[in-house]
Amino acid sequence: MYVVDGMMQRNPNIKVAVIDKDEPGGICLTRGCIPSKILLYPAEVIRMIQTAGVFGIEVDLKKVNFERVMKRMRTIIDRDIESIREGLSSSPNLDYFPATAEFISPYTLKVQDEMIRSNMILLSIGSKAIIPPIKGVREVGYHTSDSILYVKKLPESLAIVGGGYIAAEYGHFFSTMGSKVTIIGRNPQFLPQEEPEISALAKQELGQHLTILTGYEVLEAAPAGSKKKIVAVNRQTGESTNLLVQEIIIAAGRGPTTDILHPERAGIKTDSRGWVVVNEFLETSAQNVWAFGDANGKYLFKHKANQETSIVYYNAVLKQKIPVDYHAVPHAVFSDPEIASVGLREREAVEKFGEGGILIGFERYQDTAKGEAMAVKNYFAKVIVEKDSFRIIGAHIIGPQASVLIQEIINLMYTPEQSARPLLEAMHIHPALSEVVQRAFQALMTPEQYHHQLQHAMSHKEE
Repeated sequence: MYVVDGMMQRNPNIKVAVIDKDEPGGICLTRGCIPSKILLYPAEVIRMIQTAGVFGIEVDLKKVNFERVMKRMRTIIDRDIESIREGLSSSPNLDYFPATAEFISPYTLKVQDEMIRSNMILLSIGSKAIIPPIKGVREVGYHTSDSILYVKKLPESLAIVGGGYIAAEYGHFFSTMGSKVTIIGRNPQFLPQEEPEISALAKQELGQHLTILTGYEVLEAAPAGSKKKIVAVNRQTGESTNLLVQEIIIAAGRGPTTDILHPERAGIKTDSRGWVVVNEFLETSAQNVWAFGDANGKYLFKHKANQETSIVYYNAVLKQKIPVDYHAVPHAVFSDPEIASVGLREREAVEKFGEGGILIGFERYQDTAKGEAMAVKNYFAKVIVEKDSFRIIGAHIIGPQASVLIQEIINLMYTPEQSARPLLEAMHIHPALSEVVQRAFQALMTPEQYHHQLQHAMSHKEE
């Protein structure tokens, strides 16, 4: 989406043009985090039902109506898209162009047959799915996280190419629906953006419901009767494996859309990958042209884009100088198990502060009263603080409600001191899962002690 001439349609002195080649609402609403989470909640309910026997509750899961699950998601998303479209189309101070735009020259865009010129241009142009150069994959057909949302019939079998959070979430969803799922990741670590011990546990737990191959390169796809054959090779051993599946999802990450926009014609610099280059205030190399959200390639999360939207408003419209701050950008993986993370990973913290300059806290869910009541095994919280100041520099949680539990930590990381002391001193409700976080900060230790305790805990997983 490109917002031209301003941002505040409530101000009658500002004329706004919104140019969007896709359905209004942005990637998050139309084909990203919101529709996928609408799908993932039924998956969560299914896993809950399947584990009810642990609590003495005998229940049969009679049927999963995939078509109804998908229809509910589409109904909600289509309703919200239409609401935004009506708002854009009916505003007296806003011109809405549901079309593709490209730069012709500095501050001039071509939209269909019309030329639009503005002294202020805001680029919130999103991203697109990256398709790796797999022989035959275009001919045999595939889905991305965009198109899979329109599938009406459950695939009997499914291969997901990629080992990141999109693969984890859709692997979880389709396996609960009843598909036979295989995830094929190029990186030797499943979920490579996470701490290694969290990734290993996630692979083990999610791997009980589907197959996860790591360190494999997909070389070729070809038709095989009514199915599709995938050829993948182990990048370390060279061993080849063949898979027969009904559908393929490519989840190899997302890339820029600047090839459509042609920012170079406007003097707007991009990096080697095509992301728009911005300064600390989110202004591009062209004065009064700003880029935020996925456009600048930094942390492709909606909550990060929301934060940047405010910064661009203050800097572009109110003419202030507020720098962007990425010291605590959180994210979550809504899989089974759920994962949440913020700040530095242990390796990054050691590189920055030295092994003697940090402390690590660790607490298992099952060692709290609520965790034991939930019969939760193996999951844990890991926190990292600067040794001398108790400043929080990272946190990583795997287990139920991880995305909720970590928010307490995120909030403290946005205070001036970023200290863990308020969390240590605050009264926490007992028995609640929040005690997992509190106790992790109460059990700070050296990295060496942490890994010794982690090894002991992981070797006694079922205790």
